[in-house]
Amino acid sequence: MQDNAIASTPAPLLARIAAMIYESLLVTAVVFVASFIIIPVVGEMHAAWQRHLFQFYIVGVLFAYFSAFWLRSGQTLAMKTWRIRLVDQNGGRISFKQALLRFCLALFGLLLAGIGFWWALIDRDRQFLHDRVAGTRLVRVPHKA
Repeated sequence: MQDNAIASTPAPLLARIAAMIYESLLVTAVVFVASFIIIPVVGEMHAAWQRHLFQFYIVGVLFAYFSAFWLRSGQTLAMKTWRIRLVDQNGGRISFKQALLRFCLALFGLLLAGIGFWWALIDRDRQFLHDRVAGTRLVRVPHKA
């Protein structure tokens, strides 16, 4: 269903970085709103279990945010702005398993000083480590005619 021209053109590294900066603003807003929903339920978070529940909830909200976009169209709002699409190795839509693996690896790599993102500097195809492992790619979407 994907156009072969889309699948064959990798998204430039600078465009991916710009999209990540924009995405961080959107994710901040999502976390902010999600916090307003859970804090009255959990309370003031003095106990460790309350903090862990809050953290688990926020990670779940972020996974829901990213996976909903990735599975439906392959693009978050930031990715649409920068004309980037997430596809599998054949240029098609990614699976739920790939979305989950990509999200977990990206989060883990982010927690390790961004190692999964720095990987793109040495990767032969300039892919992030989580894309390489999950079997996904970020490709450029051409301008509409």
